[in-house]
Amino acid sequence: MSIVPMSQESEMGISTSETSSDCKNINSHVGFPDSCSYVRANQQCEPGTLIKYVEFFYCTCSRFPSLAYAIFLVWLAVLFYMLGNTAADYFCCTLEKLSKLLHLPPTVAGVTLLPLGNGAPDVFASIASFMGIGHGQVGLNSSLGGAMFVTSIVAGSVGLLVSSSQQGRSICLDRKCFLRDVGFFMVTLVSLCLILAVGKIHLWGAIAYLSIYIVYSFVVATGEYLRARTRKKLQLSYALEPLLASSFQDSDDEPGLAGMLDPGQETMLPQWMWISNVAIYSHKGLASLEQSSRPLWGWSEQEEAELQAQRSLLRRCWQLLQMPITLPRRLTIPMVEDSRWSRFFAVASVTLSPTLLAAIWNSDDGHDLASDTQLYMLAGTVGIVLGILAFSTTKVEQPPSRFLFPWVAGGFIMSIAWFYIIANELVAALVALGEILEFDPAILGLTVLAWGNSMGDLVSNLALACSSSGNDGVQIAISGCYAGPMFNTLIGLGLSFLLTSWRSYPSAFEIPTDPTLFYTLGFLYATLLWALIVLPASRMRPSKGFGIGLFLLYGLFLSLRLAHVIGAIWLPGLRPYSEASLGS
Repeated sequence: MSIVPMSQESEMGISTSETSSDCKNINSHVGFPDSCSYVRANQQCEPGTLIKYVEFFYCTCSRFPSLAYAIFLVWLAVLFYMLGNTAADYFCCTLEKLSKLLHLPPTVAGVTLLPLGNGAPDVFASIASFMGIGHGQVGLNSSLGGAMFVTSIVAGSVGLLVSSSQQGRSICLDRKCFLRDVGFFMVTLVSLCLILAVGKIHLWGAIAYLSIYIVYSFVVATGEYLRARTRKKLQLSYALEPLLASSFQDSDDEPGLAGMLDPGQETMLPQWMWISNVAIYSHKGLASLEQSSRPLWGWSEQEEAELQAQRSLLRRCWQLLQMPITLPRRLTIPMVEDSRWSRFFAVASVTLSPTLLAAIWNSDDGHDLASDTQLYMLAGTVGIVLGILAFSTTKVEQPPSRFLFPWVAGGFIMSIAWFYIIANELVAALVALGEILEFDPAILGLTVLAWGNSMGDLVSNLALACSSSGNDGVQIAISGCYAGPMFNTLIGLGLSFLLTSWRSYPSAFEIPTDPTLFYTLGFLYATLLWALIVLPASRMRPSKGFGIGLFLLYGLFLSLRLAHVIGAIWLPGLRPYSEASLGS
């Protein structure tokens, strides 16, 4: 990045302190001949990521702004896809194997590893906004905006869908689970409101905030353990009842206890489901969610062969388009699944992953990617040693069956590394777009980033509500609208607070001031109160009034925020973004 010399700055009448202010008012570029010179002179316009977005727009594509906007939109879509795809294809698979290797009970895995896999995009986007480019208000607005979207739009859509279906009248949600999830979410929002009101947080405060989820996990795990024991006792009593009745008969052919227990009988023990973007408890398996292949009935073999050929061609074209974004992750994330095993990629991943970790470590310290030669030499040496070990201990035809934990741990670490890279670029791109449009980047976090990370919740929860599993699918979908956002708010912001307060220890971490967050918290609390009043009043049956009320609350919330940003209205305690940017 080029810097304007001091003599040139004095001739322009711009001091160093003025050029080091926030990267705003770029289009006016007061004191500079053009916007490109202003961007290159202002260090705050340097995002510290792989791509210099603002400089790319004003310098590289200065003559073609429409092309630059198109590239921005395509790149944002690619980043959103990579964030969700990394969670689905790499992180969740690794977490599932990790839970099996650690022999975690289902309830423990369900409240720890499973929500982390489903909420990874939101969690790491929040961490990246605090730790990466230093725009914490974007992470705060993204977490709360995503929670607002899920608890209103997603929950309202599920309510309207269920109430309009034929089975809607027979659906009855679990009152205890609902009150538990909403109650803990309310405690979370009150705690976060207090933290924002104080404006700073110490290390022990961040630990206390994170401990709310530990208490919630303990309550869930204890409840499910007691419920499982109750079911076992009931099943055993049902099985013993005919045996006790037959003990008064003198029949030689009476069945024993083993005959009373049907080996094919389905147990009603709890089961945690690995469903995309849903981290919720289920009493039954949801096999009906899996799409079955279309039967050949009514189709000739030739037509079916042509259809399969077309699908194969489209699949190959899609894989070819994905190659630039899939290959780097495949070469650096170890995978030991049977269906995706490749000795070449396994050896390459353990060889290259130390170098990628070194690059992340080096760039996080504020250096260029190639500034520390000794660090990269050490990482390369470690990678070569690991690659030789992997080559000598693996087979071409099947993944390793021994010493799986180092492989799974490596996949876990490298998935997190890619989450950090992608989320950092995504937040930086949104902040740069806000600076280019002279628009509050926090609004983009509240809308674009929150919507992008919540699309998976919308699709999966609606699919669960439409499934043939009836009450169980709706129960999972509604629970996901509260337990999922609560996890993202507690763990995403909690880890962000913990890492930043650890970095500034023993001093407190100053939380970015954004008074609009209190309005978001207020509307989010209103959606929880609405659900807490309407659902119990309707005997825990989702109704049209439940869904319409949530839609109206979100529409009012979004209208007020956008109207305030464009200066159409004035909200108490806030200034329009244009005045705030001029004042800074």
